[in-house]
Amino acid sequence: MGDKANAHPGAAGRATAADHPASVRNVVLVGHSGSGKTTLVEALALTAGAVNRAGRVEDGGTVSDYDEIEHRQQRSVQLSLVPVDWDGYKINILDTPGYADFVGELRAGLRAADAALFVVSASDGVDGSTRMVWEECAAVGMPRAIVITHLEAARADFDEMTRTCAEAFGADDPDAVLPLYLPLHGPQGPDGHAPVTGLIGLLSQKLFDYSSGERKESEPGPDQLPLIEEARNRLIEGIIAESEDETLMDRYLGGEAIDFKTLVQDLERAVARGIFFPVLAAAPAADGARQGLGTVELLELVTGGFPTPLEREAPAVTTPDGKARQVKACDPNGPLVAEVVKTASDPYVGRVSMVRVFSGTLRPDETVHVSGHGLADRGHEDHDVDERIGALSAPFGKQQRVLTHAIAGDLACVAKLNRAETGDTLSAKDDPLLMAPWEMPDPLLPLAIQAHSKADEDKLSQGLSRLVAEDPTMRLEQNQDTHQVVLWCLGEAHADVALERLRSRYGVQVDVVPHKVSLRETFAAKSAGRGRHVKQSGGHGQYAICEIEVEPLPGGSGIEFVDKVVGGAVPRQFIPSVEKGVRAQSAKGVAAGYPLIDVRVTLLDGKAHSVDSSDAAFQTAGALALREAAADARIHLLEPVAEVTVLVGDEYVGAVMSDMSGRRGRVVGTEQAGGGRTLVRAEVPEIEIGRYAVDLRSLSHGTARFNRTYARHEPMPAQLAEKIREQAQGNP
Repeated sequence: MGDKANAHPGAAGRATAADHPASVRNVVLVGHSGSGKTTLVEALALTAGAVNRAGRVEDGGTVSDYDEIEHRQQRSVQLSLVPVDWDGYKINILDTPGYADFVGELRAGLRAADAALFVVSASDGVDGSTRMVWEECAAVGMPRAIVITHLEAARADFDEMTRTCAEAFGADDPDAVLPLYLPLHGPQGPDGHAPVTGLIGLLSQKLFDYSSGERKESEPGPDQLPLIEEARNRLIEGIIAESEDETLMDRYLGGEAIDFKTLVQDLERAVARGIFFPVLAAAPAADGARQGLGTVELLELVTGGFPTPLEREAPAVTTPDGKARQVKACDPNGPLVAEVVKTASDPYVGRVSMVRVFSGTLRPDETVHVSGHGLADRGHEDHDVDERIGALSAPFGKQQRVLTHAIAGDLACVAKLNRAETGDTLSAKDDPLLMAPWEMPDPLLPLAIQAHSKADEDKLSQGLSRLVAEDPTMRLEQNQDTHQVVLWCLGEAHADVALERLRSRYGVQVDVVPHKVSLRETFAAKSAGRGRHVKQSGGHGQYAICEIEVEPLPGGSGIEFVDKVVGGAVPRQFIPSVEKGVRAQSAKGVAAGYPLIDVRVTLLDGKAHSVDSSDAAFQTAGALALREAAADARIHLLEPVAEVTVLVGDEYVGAVMSDMSGRRGRVVGTEQAGGGRTLVRAEVPEIEIGRYAVDLRSLSHGTARFNRTYARHEPMPAQLAEKIREQAQGNP
């Protein structure tokens, strides 16, 4: 690992098909937007020989952020895979977006990877969302390391940032978050800032100088070793504390010099087990340089310290009908089990699926079974289909390099899986299997859209279905009450990207319209109405009269129809007609055009004509009677109320509760959730939380999460209800 004396200087970087899981490393880069993840990926690819000095692949384009939307937005918006070869290993580097709106891409990267590099900017520090991802990784025992970037910043302080990381990530054991190297600084510039020109290894006590553009190893001067003594001793103690050899600490405290090879082996085991988290430094290569500072050390950490796919426990596997199935983890000769972790559309190739193979070996042109279950609530129908896959490839920028196969533990891109969606399982045609899906965030920001023109209307349905197939964090809703098409997104940036993809990829222009909530109406008190529908001039006449009484019922009762006609005033065959008319009018509303609910309508009396009465006449009379009853009654406008739970840091609880009150919400309870956070429970009208996903992020600096579920409809305040009625009357 990074302190090995025989550091490999680099290797030709064209990623190839791996031949054994032990030679594969899957690592995901995590960090807030602007921390330098994409720059670091390109620096690693340059050091591995996969890109030229301009940071570009040999046949054009950058290795990451190659999507046109990413260029326009100047940030990553999707998961990118950059495979490189290094010292006999294939390293699949997964670059994730740092912005909170694209956490779905981050979750996919965590699913596909076996270890995580947390990228922290020396000038920005550790934000709340990065802490939460660290906790997610800790919950599943994922091995992690920390890379400090932006050391060129004027106020960058590696030592201070290391302490910050220990506080943020080492809550249980700060001595488990320690640096492997200390930066070496060159001469101070006119601004007083001394640039980092090299690193000194704390274990090997070797100096690695990058000032020439290539890594050069040398012995440190006698004045440099005392500078690292304290940090070196602390690192050795931290490694020994996690060692499986319980005698090692006693020997060390007794004055015995622990062998360098033993320390490195114990360090690698501790990192791979996810109990020790080394801190490293990295910087991109200067113009004309072949290697960026710290990139060799990082590549050595990935290959030497991070686990192989063989060490990862595979997700649970069942048959499509739900029967548990035992599958040996990461066996290239086992049954095929692979998962689509990302779906994208290429204008030339068509649909391209990024796949992680967990068992078996995937080969081009074979027929596989595609299973997708459990995402019906997001617009994804359950499906089980057989498909013939196209070519296998390793992505590199906009290029796709052909692979002959993809074994268990490897990642590859598969062309022409036209039915496969993100989260689907690929298995053998004659042995279909299904993997348990990973947890995906719930989209809580509604985006109501409509086609811009008739031509767009014809393409909208297909465009939306493709969009949702690519991104399971997006939910498509066809609201039957409001007659709106709603895309539920994770935030404004997520919504912007969705609109841009509809336009640029699928040629669909849409207009964003105000989102409507599903309002209802009900009677506030008992009322009566008489419906008279009599027409006897010219042709066949119409004759129907009915008298009804309407009274409110408890919430959730719906529409109840009761027949209390005596003496045959309304012939038996026309009583269902009255009910049909009442229910039809209820669906249309009686005050502001919203459905009527929770009332009992009692038919008391009426009149009929032996010739002119008909089913249609009594339907009309029933509707008229309900409208007349409403005209003489006070009608409540009901709004949906949601149960909202907010998980927020203790320091923001007061602000969240105050904000809830401003939204006409009622806080119904709080409880401690551990880790300095509180769970706030409240009931809030849905009309007040349309943009809560955006507002809460701003209020809590991105550290809070919330979810919402429908609770009930309840009366809206009279002033607000009157305003909505006036709007309804002005827009019939």
